[in-house]
Amino acid sequence: MNLDMINEMWKEDSKIPEMSLDEVSRQTPSLHAKYLELRGIAKMQLKKAQADQKILLKDKWLYYNGKMPQEDIEKRGWEFDPFDGLKVLKGDMDYYYESDEDIRKSQAKIEYYEIMVETLEDIVNNINWRHQTIGNMIKWRMFEAGG
Repeated sequence: MNLDMINEMWKEDSKIPEMSLDEVSRQTPSLHAKYLELRGIAKMQLKKAQADQKILLKDKWLYYNGKMPQEDIEKRGWEFDPFDGLKVLKGDMDYYYESDEDIRKSQAKIEYYEIMVETLEDIVNNINWRHQTIGNMIKWRMFEAGG
């Protein structure tokens, strides 16, 4: 599941054909269930990415502070000396954390899942109010018919 797939599904599922309002109304609960399930999956993916990042941040802290065993560094494929021989002050460590490729990828993954969850929450909210849209369409038809 990815954001493009969700957007493509919603482009189709959000259509309300004017000539079959009764059928669209009957489909609303199954649409609601579909997007609730997708939202739940996205939330679980987000939680996992956040948990994985916490482990990564701990490992990077050990790595940058010289407390990680060399075999662990080799296993991860990281450079033995992250500072290329430079002496780094404690106050400058944030520059290394913020520019670390693994941490940036992890943060990007979290942000992507957050956008997925927000998108799915907006879709579920739209589905929750779908009956209003259908009702307004019916009222407009009645108005046009002179009723």
